[in-house]
Amino acid sequence: MKLIKRTLQLLILCLLVSTTACEERYPDLDDGLYAEIITSKDTMVAQLYFKEVPVTVANFVALAEGNHPMVSEEYKSKPFFDSLTFHRVMDKFMIQGGDPTATGTGTPGYRFTADFSSEFRHDKAGVLSMANSGGTNTNGSQFFITEVPYPSLDAFNEDGTLKPCDQPRVSCHSIFGQLVKGIDVQDAISNVQVGPGSKPVENVYITKVNIIRKGSAAKSFNAPKVFESQLTQAEEDIAGLLSESKRIAKAKVEKAIAETKPLLEDYMSKTTDYPSGLKKHIITESTGEKPNTGQMAMIAYEGYFTDGRLFDSNVLEVAEKYGVVNPRRKAGGGYGVTPMKVSPDASLIAGFKDALATMKVGEKAFFFIPSHLAYGEGGRGGIPPNTDLTFILEMKSIQ
Repeated sequence: MKLIKRTLQLLILCLLVSTTACEERYPDLDDGLYAEIITSKDTMVAQLYFKEVPVTVANFVALAEGNHPMVSEEYKSKPFFDSLTFHRVMDKFMIQGGDPTATGTGTPGYRFTADFSSEFRHDKAGVLSMANSGGTNTNGSQFFITEVPYPSLDAFNEDGTLKPCDQPRVSCHSIFGQLVKGIDVQDAISNVQVGPGSKPVENVYITKVNIIRKGSAAKSFNAPKVFESQLTQAEEDIAGLLSESKRIAKAKVEKAIAETKPLLEDYMSKTTDYPSGLKKHIITESTGEKPNTGQMAMIAYEGYFTDGRLFDSNVLEVAEKYGVVNPRRKAGGGYGVTPMKVSPDASLIAGFKDALATMKVGEKAFFFIPSHLAYGEGGRGGIPPNTDLTFILEMKSIQ
């Protein structure tokens, strides 16, 4: 009995010494909750946003300290992250870890709905965020740390509304921390040699994750209790945000259509007919040069259904008006002019090729493209079969 008591005392002493040692190593840290991520490349320290995103932080902390209430039996009472690897590393993007299988598909035995804060964005290096497989309820143990700003990962639009995170191919990742030490370590890991699947050729290990608590609020943060008690509320909050965002998005589209449809109808009433069925109205006249066959025209375009709904545009202001800005497209420079070949053999729908052939540099025009000159009986993507289309095109320059 005395031996058991002495062993327990030693264990408690070791834990206290470990925590105190962490705090003494980082005396310059403000009060707060931190994760010391010790790797085979060196150590990073991240501040955890336990007040703003308590459920996501509680998930990470409970996993790190080995007391998460939902882990599979094989992970119970074990510090989850210790000895795992950064299994996915992409230079100029991020490093990803927390997968017990190192395949990118591993979980701790459960999935949960993360909470989000519109206060944080993937706008700098060292952002600590949750990896998931899409939707709002596929978070587990995997996390990533950014090397550069990557706004397409944000869960919120620029206006503060939640993106349609429940739709396919929409990235929504919960930010729950920020590196305050070790940005150079993140960079060193992101620069290692990788093989297939962006997996490091030589493993980069997470040796240990220590949780550092400074101040009364952080010391009283009970991760297992917070996770269990606040998860349901997080799920309800996300459902509410999604519903409100959809309502706002719908109202925005309806307002845009109400403004655009009369304009399109006015243009349509002024069109000149072409033998093919193409119709054209010049909005802005030009005395500019007409491109020769084979030249590349730099085109700004707006594509609408005849009822005023937008189906595509490379004009950022138009996409913003309809609330359909694609963050990845924007980050990649996909808004602005698009080069298009002026030629009968161009990879464009017939009506679009005919339209370009009528234009001059500096000209802006409205075009009605009947179904047989568009996508015909087959349709394409979000365009149904036998659908007439309208475009507003502006030829900015030629190359």
